[in-house]
Amino acid sequence: MLMTESATERPGARTVRRLARPDAAARGRGGQRFLLLGLILAGGYSLFPVWWLIVAATKDRTGLYQSGGLWFSGMHLWDNLRQLVTYDHGIFLRWTANSFLYAGVGSLGGTLIALATGYGLARFDFPGRGVVFACVVGSFLIPIALLTLPLYLLFSSIGLVDTPWAMLVPCLINPFSVYLAKVYTESTVPFELLEAARLDGAGELRIFFSIVLRMMVTGGATVFLLAFVNTWNAFFLPLTVLRGEENWTLNLGLYNWTGKRLESGIDLTSLVLTGALLSIVPLAVMMTAMRRYWRTGVTLGALK
Repeated sequence: MLMTESATERPGARTVRRLARPDAAARGRGGQRFLLLGLILAGGYSLFPVWWLIVAATKDRTGLYQSGGLWFSGMHLWDNLRQLVTYDHGIFLRWTANSFLYAGVGSLGGTLIALATGYGLARFDFPGRGVVFACVVGSFLIPIALLTLPLYLLFSSIGLVDTPWAMLVPCLINPFSVYLAKVYTESTVPFELLEAARLDGAGELRIFFSIVLRMMVTGGATVFLLAFVNTWNAFFLPLTVLRGEENWTLNLGLYNWTGKRLESGIDLTSLVLTGALLSIVPLAVMMTAMRRYWRTGVTLGALK
């Protein structure tokens, strides 16, 4: 009796499921289309300023003010590039070199310090560790604008204002990078591996440089990239601690060129836009280069 009822109910249940499946598939396709439309709109919104900048960098002064901003009006990109690198005895190249110095050296040193500090907070037990970590978390919640004036007063008292050290020293200390390094160490570096290395007679420095750093390549690449982008785009700190234009960053130099139109009547808008376009190239290259380390880290985690 039960078998007969279940046998008679199964075809109807299958019919209901067959009728329900197309509706669920239609809803799924509708959700995918909505998500795809949202991604297209977000991508267009993000790429719109870049497109405008590319178009503007190809125009001369007349084309900037007398043509539409979203399409080309003559190809003057090479002329703008030549004027950019030769104006004021090539000061743009000096600003570019300064930006690479501050962002490259400062971020590399800051990444090493952050990884060492994060590793120490994650894998060493010492009195006051919780207080130190709380100070680290609390410090990166303070806006950098509030720390700029105290940094200026400190550097002024020790004679570091208007020197490269006024930019490099703040880049070496990044509490948010320390926090990221600590979190990544806790999920990547096991206690058993460290104890095995100590039993084999390895010292703490050897363990850190030979084992820990190799296991934290992915985290280190992330910390370095975030620090590089943050330093490359810095504006308020170099505006405060750098005075002579020979030590300026790229952003600060381009900002100074925009003010010359009001001060001396010299219109450098074409050079500013061309320089702004070139300033985003290192960031794009850095993002592309760091993908290799992220992909390596994900593959290594999957193998483990």
